[in-house]
Amino acid sequence: MTTQQYWRIDVPLAERSYQVVIGSGVRHTLADVVAGLGVRRVVVVSARPAEWVPDPGVPFVVEPARDGEPDKTLASVERLCRRFAAFGLTRADAVVAVGGGSTTDMAGLAAALYHRGTPVVHLPTTLLAQVDASVGGKTAVNLPDGKNLVGTYWQPAAVLCDTDYLSTLPRRELIGGYGEIARCHFIGAGDLRELELGEQIAASVRLKASVVSRDERDSGLRHTLNYGHTLGHALERATDFALSHGEAVAVGTVFAGQLAGALGRIGAARVAEHTTVVRHYGLPTALPSGVAAHELISLMRRDKKAENGLTFVLDSGKGVGLVPDVPEEVVAATLAAMPRQSPADITHEGDAHA
Repeated sequence: MTTQQYWRIDVPLAERSYQVVIGSGVRHTLADVVAGLGVRRVVVVSARPAEWVPDPGVPFVVEPARDGEPDKTLASVERLCRRFAAFGLTRADAVVAVGGGSTTDMAGLAAALYHRGTPVVHLPTTLLAQVDASVGGKTAVNLPDGKNLVGTYWQPAAVLCDTDYLSTLPRRELIGGYGEIARCHFIGAGDLRELELGEQIAASVRLKASVVSRDERDSGLRHTLNYGHTLGHALERATDFALSHGEAVAVGTVFAGQLAGALGRIGAARVAEHTTVVRHYGLPTALPSGVAAHELISLMRRDKKAENGLTFVLDSGKGVGLVPDVPEEVVAATLAAMPRQSPADITHEGDAHA
């Protein structure tokens, strides 16, 4: 431990266990991490400028990437794999992903598929990626039919969450990352609102590590991490990603509280708490105008959890759980009762410590 505070969180998965390190400057430990893996060469998939890409300490090449859902496709994965092949990458080498959630997902899936599995180290550069996408081993890309429909599980060898990256983000992108932190309030992390940013990231990662270690492949418990995501993913698609992932999850979290209230699972105070917490972080709490309820319901039917009708992760006041076959008329009525706001008018007026 140096004078700089680092948070070190283990993700215990037997032979696939790894550590998430959080703090200012941790990207500069990449060479030590790579040396510990014993790899000979590295392809760095980076959505950030060269000055933000640390030296991995072995021969490497940088493959430029671009953050954003439009590039999160099978075509992008093929491009990366062909670049790996051109560089002569083997399973004794490694991929390093430097970027936001979409780059993390895309590079992670490419690493999982190339040679049927090549080690990957994540250096997430957005708040959203640090608290969610980089941890847990889910890798996926989108289809025109829906978000994250093609993917697999491929755990990273290490994750380095350098909080210095966050100082480079536009305000909207930074606050969007709080969407995942806000939903942690309702799935077991407790109230994180007054904590310092590094502690908020660490608490979110610690919660996710605990869940993933007990349910790596979404057989049950891990569904709780998708709180707010059923509507969130539908909103992203319905607005053609005018709402960011974090913003959409924030609205989805408010909706999850209201739907749980409509089903009699929680009382009015707990329903209101969802809006209060989301608003605290400066995130939107209203549905985007111009998106019809029937369109959202159609998109939610394609959700990966929806094996028995419309399925949501919902609060019960004593914990959250998967609720299948939610009546469509209740979902439609709850959507109709929510306020509306133009996506172009989304503002971030909350505290959010930003």
